[in-house]
Amino acid sequence: MKLSVIILNYNVRYFLEQCILSVQNATQNLDAEIIVVDNNSPDDSCAMVKNRFPNVILIENKENSGFPKGNNIGVAKAKGEYLCILNPDTVVAEDTFTKVLAFAEKQSDLGIVGVKLIDGTGNFLPESKRGIPTPFVAFTKVTGLYKLSGAFNKYYASHINENQTGKVEILVGAFMVMKKQTYLEVDGFDENCFMYSDDIDLSYMVLNTGKSNYYFHETSVIHYKGESTVRDEKYMMRFREAMHFFYKKHFKVSVLFDVFMKAGAFFFSFVKKRQAVVSKRVPGQYLLFSEAEKLRLQVEKLLGKKVARISEEPKNTINSLSSDRKRQTEIIFDNHFYDFKSIIAMMESYKNQGFTFKIFPENSNFIIGSNSSNDRGAVVKLK
Repeated sequence: MKLSVIILNYNVRYFLEQCILSVQNATQNLDAEIIVVDNNSPDDSCAMVKNRFPNVILIENKENSGFPKGNNIGVAKAKGEYLCILNPDTVVAEDTFTKVLAFAEKQSDLGIVGVKLIDGTGNFLPESKRGIPTPFVAFTKVTGLYKLSGAFNKYYASHINENQTGKVEILVGAFMVMKKQTYLEVDGFDENCFMYSDDIDLSYMVLNTGKSNYYFHETSVIHYKGESTVRDEKYMMRFREAMHFFYKKHFKVSVLFDVFMKAGAFFFSFVKKRQAVVSKRVPGQYLLFSEAEKLRLQVEKLLGKKVARISEEPKNTINSLSSDRKRQTEIIFDNHFYDFKSIIAMMESYKNQGFTFKIFPENSNFIIGSNSSNDRGAVVKLK
């Protein structure tokens, strides 16, 4: 078998459904398997997987084992030559795995491959490519020096931009492709770390074997990001613990620096929590990209607002709407009509033009999306 896609889920049933649907479409021409590891979700995630995706391998944990252990459990069942560690709040394009695997096969020193991640507004997520957070790099991040010039911005691997493929040091755990042999060689994710520095640690461990990690820009993947983790007091505690874990494991630092990093980690987790409170601005108009008039009527009735429908991508309509910034427009993509690759491309094309985006996944009964990389996303169920 060529590829095993490991999706660790906790309590994000609707995002998981859309994720599996996109992965299923992206692997239909590959010798691949999809493994969902559920960390004892209180919602009906497991029932949904069994009913809608009977061919998916489902592992139901009896406790929330954390990110590292949950993924290690999934990998232990994997039969693929390659692994993809994938978050449930992601959407892949139909050709994502084909492109990534073709790139991986060409590398003689392959470690881990990551891709261009975008948030629910179509904007690039800079954590898609990062440098090793050495004490100095961490210092520039905490103090904000990384914003001054590229010389200081090692944290976000500024030696390449978002539209360049190249070697980087650290990749994000939302999407990682590597050979299973490589994963096992470094003993997978360190289960002593519950979450938040596990992807940094795995990337660093792979580098220490002499292999290279790569950022691959030729495919984009949506990562809603805010959905898998609520940024509360428990988040802040675990974030500080994760930073402490990484430095204690890999760097010899002074007690003073250790205190400084703990304070810095607290500050950033506090900022993230504040950022999670996003504006609840209600769209002034809705635009449905679909051929289904019945769906338009259904959405219009549910929202209690007028919904316009178009069955193609008219540039004039988009341009006129983007120029009317006073009336925020929400675009709803019908996945029966547009594949995920096209939806992702349009989100990137229309970003920062006053639009928000939602997707109506194929053969589902909900509309889903996120208006910020910091909020939990939104699900609107259709009756």
